[in-house]
Amino acid sequence: MGTFLIDVDEFTWICGPEDDPEDLCLHGHVTVRIGDAALEYDGTVSATALYLLKTLTEDKVMSEHDIQMVPCCGHFLIANKDLSQVTISGCDNGLDWSVIHENDGVRLILPSGQSEWISLREYQAEVLHFADKVAGYYQSCQPKKIPEDEFTRNGYIAFWNEWRWRYAKATLQEE
Repeated sequence: MGTFLIDVDEFTWICGPEDDPEDLCLHGHVTVRIGDAALEYDGTVSATALYLLKTLTEDKVMSEHDIQMVPCCGHFLIANKDLSQVTISGCDNGLDWSVIHENDGVRLILPSGQSEWISLREYQAEVLHFADKVAGYYQSCQPKKIPEDEFTRNGYIAFWNEWRWRYAKATLQEE
């Protein structure tokens, strides 16, 4: 069996660690172990958590034209029409790897080409732990002020709608 561990600490908002009800995107220090590779990056961990949840059912292939697994930033949350899914758009900086579903597991592929196969059950447990930690931090803060402009408001609503249904689907699969 392979190794995949991901954790986050040093949570902060864009202007610093002090609680900010107007800042929608949580940042933090992410540490990742894939096989014998140890990676670290300070990025937008709210986006990371959602993208990890997506990889429980979908492949994610590294691409210079797509957001990274641990993105530097998430400038825009772009909602779909029914507010059930969101696309996060950011800059070109971040930490990335591919997640490819194989049989009853996932293959994690680093930019170096190094790869590690992890059982889906182990991968899912690590992803849910990370998502729980990020959600827990949001819950420990003041409620967010929902933006007044429709584009930003819809993006934020779609972000949490997608988070909740992906998380619920993953926890149902655990049982």
